[in-house]
Amino acid sequence: MKRCIIAVIYFVLCSFCSPVKAETVLKYNVNGSSNWVPYYIAHSPDNPGILGELVPLILATANIKIEKHNFPPKRTNHALGNGLLDFDFVSPSWFPNDDLGELFVQSSPLLIIQENIITLDEHAKNWQNIDQLKGKEIGTVRGYLYHDDANFTRVDFISERELIKALYKDRVKAAISGDLPALYWAKQLNSPITLAAVHSKGQLVMRLRKEHAALLPRINAAIDELQSNGTIKRIIDKYTKQEVFEHLAQ
Repeated sequence: MKRCIIAVIYFVLCSFCSPVKAETVLKYNVNGSSNWVPYYIAHSPDNPGILGELVPLILATANIKIEKHNFPPKRTNHALGNGLLDFDFVSPSWFPNDDLGELFVQSSPLLIIQENIITLDEHAKNWQNIDQLKGKEIGTVRGYLYHDDANFTRVDFISERELIKALYKDRVKAAISGDLPALYWAKQLNSPITLAAVHSKGQLVMRLRKEHAALLPRINAAIDELQSNGTIKRIIDKYTKQEVFEHLAQ
């Protein structure tokens, strides 16, 4: 009996002395370029964009703490590679062979995302196929991923807004942009553009560093819950319905 009591005391003491594992806090940066409308809208707490609303909601539903950072796109990719950030949101269609790389796992899809070759209306006939990009100088956003950028010469600008301006200044004849950001900035700048060939179309997913893969079932369950109860669709509709989209561009 004496030995049993001693053993219990030892176990209790060890329990108190054992180091407590800190709760995981995932670090992220969702801003893309300064304004990745309608996915992220800077300095707009009431209407922060689709991902601006969805990211905190998904992780809160999964009961995972997050820490937001504010890096430019080029530094964001570097930070993800070396572990300073833990996740971002991408489309596998932006990568060669849809491969996110060995450092990452991917979540269930959130939404469909598309990017187009954009140009002025008078040049649209020259950009009806992505093969027409080969060997050309093409407007791109600094730090963004393009699955086929080995086929053309990147001319980097700091944002989708600057791509529209570059087309009108004849600095490039064509650029690559998400369809919704391009339409938003064309309206904002009163500079009409044409959506030519589809450059990529795919699903937006969370790209999560592999060392946090054990959290993926909770993240996927949260995404599935928010999909099934209509929350994700409601947030997407909020930013893509024509009347709301036009209001954002005022």
